[in-house]
Amino acid sequence: MSAPRPSSTPLPPPFQALSADDPHEVGGYRLCARLGAGGMGRVYLSYTPGGRPVALKVVRPELADDVEFRHRFAQEVASARRIHGLYTAQVVDSGADAATPWLATAYVPGPSLQQVVHRYGPLPERAVLLLMAGIAEALQAIHGVGVVHRDLKPANVLIAADGPRVIDFGIARAADAAALTGTGVHIGSPAFMAPEQALGRPATAATDVFALGALAVYVAGGNPPFGEGPESTSLYRAVHEEPDLGRVPAGLHRLLLRCLAKEPADRPTTAQVIEAARAHPAIGGQLRFAEDWLPQQVGHEITRRAELPTAPAHLPTVLATLPGIGIPEQRTMALGHPAQAAEAPEAPEAPETPTVAVPRAGRRRVRTALIAATALLVGAAGAFALLDPFGDGDSGAATLDAASYSSAYSGTELTSPDHTYEFDLKAGQVVPQETAAWYLARSATEFIVPEDSDAYLAPDGPLALADCIQGLGSRPVTSLPFSALADGQAFCLRSRSGHDVAVVRVLSTAADDGPVAISLDYYRHDG
Repeated sequence: MSAPRPSSTPLPPPFQALSADDPHEVGGYRLCARLGAGGMGRVYLSYTPGGRPVALKVVRPELADDVEFRHRFAQEVASARRIHGLYTAQVVDSGADAATPWLATAYVPGPSLQQVVHRYGPLPERAVLLLMAGIAEALQAIHGVGVVHRDLKPANVLIAADGPRVIDFGIARAADAAALTGTGVHIGSPAFMAPEQALGRPATAATDVFALGALAVYVAGGNPPFGEGPESTSLYRAVHEEPDLGRVPAGLHRLLLRCLAKEPADRPTTAQVIEAARAHPAIGGQLRFAEDWLPQQVGHEITRRAELPTAPAHLPTVLATLPGIGIPEQRTMALGHPAQAAEAPEAPEAPETPTVAVPRAGRRRVRTALIAATALLVGAAGAFALLDPFGDGDSGAATLDAASYSSAYSGTELTSPDHTYEFDLKAGQVVPQETAAWYLARSATEFIVPEDSDAYLAPDGPLALADCIQGLGSRPVTSLPFSALADGQAFCLRSRSGHDVAVVRVLSTAADDGPVAISLDYYRHDG
């Protein structure tokens, strides 16, 4: 097995601007930014009436129309709301009966374990033991109310300064279960599934302990214990072969092999996992998430996610008084924390530059308004030069022609087996969802445009770089449903930060969340 290599690209920004097709309010919660998107739906940052941040998950429209999904979703949410572990993301509200179902959990200011390992590489032995103990305690809380997670994996564990938080023990399972149309179909992620899951047998608390062991192997060594190949291969190895711990520190082998025992009865309980971690020499008898429990760069990423986007409460009022701007009220409310209807406070004498969630469609208009508003508030001619919150001014746009690009690669054919995999545009690879810095994700019915990118769909025929640049500037799109894409049709994406361009040719689209194949050309902007 090859040695895992940390990614050279930074993690995607934790807070992304709301786009034109994002809602501005869900279940009475005003949305401030998008946190991410995946096959199940989109996740937004909002706040409770008292000001506590929450992660609000809104399921995809096709799931909302599925009666079986709605039934299971309501059941899973009811169970999840009974879970009160310190190492779980508490479910605080939900709308299972809403036109589009949603779920609000406590916001965790940190990346997922999958993002951490993909970006920074495996974690030290002591950190792995602390994580195992914290996750085991989370599993105790989950199992204590009669729930089995069944899909514990690195993407479902977030890392905060005071330890891990286990998430997603409701929405993903409900969606997977609703998609089952026959026997022999499994709920879970193959690389972290226990043998009994692979064989279609009932999942128990011991099933989650196996997944915890597999997760720990990934965090300690950079690869799952049974490889990352096709689903059938991973499941076969989980049932018939021994785990590969070649890159895992030797001091962890005994505990991990116990967790990964083929028979559920041979695995330790969650309490025994916690005790084994506490007794390990690397821990020294005390399980404490001190300031130095994580590598420094991971701590910096957590700090970055703790700096929540806000806007001075007076800013929407100032913008509303400027002539000719005409920003809708619901857009201005998306600029900062949610609040009950109230009078705006007086503006301070020296306001800070706001961090603003701006929808794609009104981007240039709002940007101009912000510059004008800052000039009025600060009262200085230099304000126009000081405030450029989007960093893509008109002066740079003139350089975006085909001559300013060089080809990084072309004709690279890639296949995503299902919605849990996305296309890493810079690397030209297929990777697990939510791991690529610049990505093209997909669901069962559409391609998902990255939040920090523009897209253009060619009417027909091939798509040259020059055509792509012209189309992005004149006819951008925000939706790429499979129903509008014929085999051989092309579209392109442009990163707003680096202006790099990816040209995608569709080879085949999905049927019932099946494989999606594309051919990819990547052009690097040299300006």
